[in-house]
Amino acid sequence: MQRALANGSQVCVTVTLVDGRVLAHAAFHHSMNYRSVVVFGTASVVKDATEKTKALLTFSEHVIPGRWAEVREPTEDELEKTLVLRIPLTEASAKVRSGPPIDEEADYMLPVWAGELPLRLVTGAPISDPRLQRRLQAPAYVRSYQMQSRGRKVS
Repeated sequence: MQRALANGSQVCVTVTLVDGRVLAHAAFHHSMNYRSVVVFGTASVVKDATEKTKALLTFSEHVIPGRWAEVREPTEDELEKTLVLRIPLTEASAKVRSGPPIDEEADYMLPVWAGELPLRLVTGAPISDPRLQRRLQAPAYVRSYQMQSRGRKVS
């Protein structure tokens, strides 16, 4: 897919995170709580090695802050084999649904449980690579890693 996009194609990227199921009194009003974004733009290849390395560093630090400083940086060969695409935001749209179910007024009197069933990604304990040459403890940034969700830490 990335190779097909590398020729300057128009791109639509959609990401949706489901935060929970919403169970209403009536099946018709069941829903999901979610966060969603749709981005439109034209993809182009990042060819400059310095710019490509900076993009990879930025991505890495976003995913696991502090990791880049400890690992070996990509070699010229690895950079050559890695495709990095730039997608300037031509157009973007975001949608969020949160909160309890919204039922018909009369349905609130039904003897049926209604509410939210939250769904969360949970960070587990680190598991060391069985091929570590020495007994190294996971660094503090790994042991204390927590994913960010809606401005608050969840674990």
